[in-house]
Amino acid sequence: MKRIALSFAVLLAATLAAQADPPTRLTYPQPRRDSTVDNYFGTKVPAPYRWMEDLNSPELAKWVDQENQLTFSYLDRIPERDWMKQRLTQLWNYEKVGVPAREGGKLFFSKNTGLQNQSVVYETGSGVADARELIDPNKLSPDGSIALQGYVASNDGNELVYALSEGGSDWETLHVRDLRSGKDTSDEVHWVKFSGPSWTHDNKGFFYSRYPEPPKGEAIENRVENQALYYHVLGTSQSADKKIYARPDLPEWIIGGQVSEDGRYLLVTLVNGTSTKNELFYADLGDPQHPKIDAPIKPLFTANDAEYTPLGNIGDTLFVQTTKDAPNRKIVSLKFSDPSHLTTVVPEGHHVIEASLLAGGEVAVQYLVEAKSEVRLFGTDGAAKATLALPGIGSVVGLSGRNDTPELFYGFTSFLYPTTIYRYDLKSGKTEVFAKPKVDFDPARFETRQVFYTSKDGTRVPMFITARKDLKLDGSNPTILYAYGGFDINITPSFNPMLPVWLEMGGVYAVPNIRGGGEYGEAWHHAGMLSNKQNVFDDFAWAAKYLVAQKYTSTPKLGIQGYSNGGLLVGASITENPKLFGAAYGGAGVMDMLRYQKFSGGALWAPEYGTSEDKQAFQWLYQFSPVQNVKDGTCYPPTIITTADHDDRVVPSHSYKFVARLQHAQACDNPILLRVETQTSHGYMPTDKRIAQTADVWAFMAWNLGIRKAPDAKKP
Repeated sequence: MKRIALSFAVLLAATLAAQADPPTRLTYPQPRRDSTVDNYFGTKVPAPYRWMEDLNSPELAKWVDQENQLTFSYLDRIPERDWMKQRLTQLWNYEKVGVPAREGGKLFFSKNTGLQNQSVVYETGSGVADARELIDPNKLSPDGSIALQGYVASNDGNELVYALSEGGSDWETLHVRDLRSGKDTSDEVHWVKFSGPSWTHDNKGFFYSRYPEPPKGEAIENRVENQALYYHVLGTSQSADKKIYARPDLPEWIIGGQVSEDGRYLLVTLVNGTSTKNELFYADLGDPQHPKIDAPIKPLFTANDAEYTPLGNIGDTLFVQTTKDAPNRKIVSLKFSDPSHLTTVVPEGHHVIEASLLAGGEVAVQYLVEAKSEVRLFGTDGAAKATLALPGIGSVVGLSGRNDTPELFYGFTSFLYPTTIYRYDLKSGKTEVFAKPKVDFDPARFETRQVFYTSKDGTRVPMFITARKDLKLDGSNPTILYAYGGFDINITPSFNPMLPVWLEMGGVYAVPNIRGGGEYGEAWHHAGMLSNKQNVFDDFAWAAKYLVAQKYTSTPKLGIQGYSNGGLLVGASITENPKLFGAAYGGAGVMDMLRYQKFSGGALWAPEYGTSEDKQAFQWLYQFSPVQNVKDGTCYPPTIITTADHDDRVVPSHSYKFVARLQHAQACDNPILLRVETQTSHGYMPTDKRIAQTADVWAFMAWNLGIRKAPDAKKP
């Protein structure tokens, strides 16, 4: 009886604790701090948590477990959390169809019925309704831990090479499925990373890129040197694959190979990590039905002075998208036999070319006009043909087409509308819906407006603000400010099922197009990289100040969010301006800028950031690196940091060190939490875990920005 009474008392205490609000003061786990100090060109930098870089450490595992327990005990007490998860699940549960690609007269696309952990691959001759299922990755692992990372159909549409990875790791294994029998072949290709397979037109094999097999017993995580282009013949062992092109003189460069649509040429790109410049080569494979796999690789552009993206060829004329003497990009043509003579097809304009392709004998060009999409069609002689009538202000995603087929497929999305897939007939000029989602959300009460604000140095920066149409500008609105700011990546309007949840709770969502992205071309990117990286953080801070000055919100009501490079943005923002924000979320952020290059693929980011091995780069990295700029005795805003134990792109030690440092320095009661997910990675998370983590993060933000009552949940 005594044991039963004790158990009941423990259960009652736990129940009462779960019903209570989150505590105002937390007691954090106390990780070991050692005396490690690094010396960078005479500057001594303490590194007390260096030991957290050993991801196999039992000591670290214990600390992570304690941090997770603390985090979930806090989140469990947020009253709005359950409603947010329930409403988010309702909103997530709609059919999502990807933009199709045509091969062998068939359309290949992915579809998720709503709450499936991963999308399923289908083929169809016409529409979604009569599609045939090809690969269901949800059957490979009940918990979604085996991720389908991509797929490419053969030229005749009878085979599919697809990539699987453990926990969504960047390391992939390629498999081949015979679509006639529905069974996998014996083919299995390992050590693949940062590669897109490309079939030859005899359908007997494909080109792919991989890294050397590591010595037996050696971990593969950090082996990202000496990638090479190979060719795999179906039905043979990987050991028989032929090496096509390698550059041991450039060990950290990435090599890619793509067979032209007509099967005549192999186009080889060579790029220094994440640089926006590249070199371009080609090989003449001869007869597409009997290709010369070992044809010599010949140079086209080798100065590494600009972007050279091949769009495709018509006969012996190659069309290329480039930034050569055109920061906003242009389209040029050239003869393979005379690459020095360029003919401008689509000249550089005031607006940035975001993407382009050959379709139906025309050049389709996707522009960014003040961070909004526009698609124009040109003849191969540069003559203007048409401008697509898009549904409104938003983003075109996944532009897809073939030069031998008079059609374009594309997705269109905005903050308030989920992605709809369209087919445009190049002959008739008519647009039809290929797939349109039905979401349990009425956007009529809300709107997205675009404003422009002035950053610290006087630069004009655009920002999208989504909120209720009747929003009162009285400074009382809980607001989320989200941005990225790096790697030439554009953040344009797109739908997130969490956004309606936030809007229904009275929230505001703001997205500034800060420098470091490519919204205004190469110059905009360069103004936010290397020694100019501080502009990114300034643009973000001045966006926050604009929202406060215009009374959209106030500092206690203003939360910030960012992921990956955007996680760095959040880390730098709260260490530079700890009093400017009411709450912060940083996901998988690059938090230790002095050592990022030493892990996994981190060295590939050197063209964007610079590295601490360089004296000049060390100076600017040291000024903003989040881990090194946490100050003891400072009151930091409520902060939640997330990472994944299988993240092999931005390794979790970045987040571990940053959280440990913040918790040690925190001088007030604001919570600093770490949430670590398992069997997921940097870019992959199965749906159930994504919903759970999203609800947790936004519940944390809602609670700390003052939301104390959720709307009545809709019934499913």
